[in-house]
Amino acid sequence: MSQDTTTKKRYYEPAPQDIDIENFRKVIESRRSVRKYTEKQIPADVLDACLDLALLAPNSSNLQPWTFYVVQSQAKKNKLVKACLSQLSAKTAAELIVCVARIDRIDEMAKNNLTHFPMPEAPRAVKQYYKFIAYNYKTGYLNALGNFKKVAFKVARTLDKQLPVTAFNPADAKLWASKTTALACENLVLALRAYGFDSCMMEGFDEPLVRKILNLGDKEFPVMVISAGERAEDGVFFPQYRFDRDLFIQKV
Repeated sequence: MSQDTTTKKRYYEPAPQDIDIENFRKVIESRRSVRKYTEKQIPADVLDACLDLALLAPNSSNLQPWTFYVVQSQAKKNKLVKACLSQLSAKTAAELIVCVARIDRIDEMAKNNLTHFPMPEAPRAVKQYYKFIAYNYKTGYLNALGNFKKVAFKVARTLDKQLPVTAFNPADAKLWASKTTALACENLVLALRAYGFDSCMMEGFDEPLVRKILNLGDKEFPVMVISAGERAEDGVFFPQYRFDRDLFIQKV
């Protein structure tokens, strides 16, 4: 009796085991919201390396719904400082980076996942996935697609069908992109700290003015402005503290 010895080839990626947990902890614990920087500049190669690490952040379906605007024009930087309410962290920063969530390139990014797939050919299941996944985050003209999905999901759930989070309206799509972009922002500030520089994630800014400075479309959303540079001796205003962990961690 013959036996089929054909086996399906799988991709395996071993996890590195030599990560220095103490240095990793040091990076996280020493990251602070820095309010004042020295005049030292961040070398261009270091900034690029940090931005590259930001782009490695986990993101939904690898759709990468973000753009990082590194504002280097002095005229635009002056306007951006004003948009950030002239905070000291913005005024003294070596770099100002506007992190923008986007829902205008979902179709493009879905196609890119197939043209950039890191194997000779994308598996059939992957091709099918990226053929339809964009509809999960689109809502259509006058929210027609969003309303249809809302009714369809409600019916499906009455039949005890489990369904993923989807965008029923533009606000849902914005929230999805913003959550993902925030993960990349965290990567960026940790990378800066690992390279010996610091940052401040600023959500307090004049959004209409930021939109005007960068000429953003109505499907692009500034999530935060990150200032970066070398921490001044008096760049951190207060010691770090957190509330009791039992307020936030529940084991159920």
